[in-house]
Amino acid sequence: MSRLRFVTARALFETFPQSVTRIAAQPTDESPLIFLKQLSAQHKIDDAITFCAYLLPRREAVWWACGCVRALLGEIPESRAAAVAAAEAWVYDPDDEHRRTALDIGTRGDGNDPLSWLALGAGWSGGTLLAQPQISVPVPAYMTPRAARIAILLSARAVKPQQYLTRMQACIVDGARLAETGL
Repeated sequence: MSRLRFVTARALFETFPQSVTRIAAQPTDESPLIFLKQLSAQHKIDDAITFCAYLLPRREAVWWACGCVRALLGEIPESRAAAVAAAEAWVYDPDDEHRRTALDIGTRGDGNDPLSWLALGAGWSGGTLLAQPQISVPVPAYMTPRAARIAILLSARAVKPQQYLTRMQACIVDGARLAETGL
């Protein structure tokens, strides 16, 4: 049974117009999974990673990004593990306390560190950007997939060039499976 949120690739582009600026491929009326697999087969890796991040619901996008980042980086030093641990804690128990912890770690983190982006992905999964007594600005829905995308693409820098395509395509396969089955 499919768990896809969009009937066509075009529907995703229409829902997240911000994604259009990050994806060079033109939207089609094909199934999102077919569109994603074609991007990967054509070696349009950045486009496929971006599309997949927006295709997945927020929780699944963070979970997928955590798995990809772990696979791409390998062993994560204990000194940097708090960010990925916070993101994963939110995935396992997506309550506001875990979200705020992840947001705090991500906000204080290094913008060039993919692990900080994992924490931001979880932190931006809900709540507000600005909370004042009379003003409450909800976190835009595109911020979690944007953070997931950045975390994966930053992690890919650690991959040897001869392994890049294979390893990134494995991430895309995992994302497609998660989108379709939730597993």
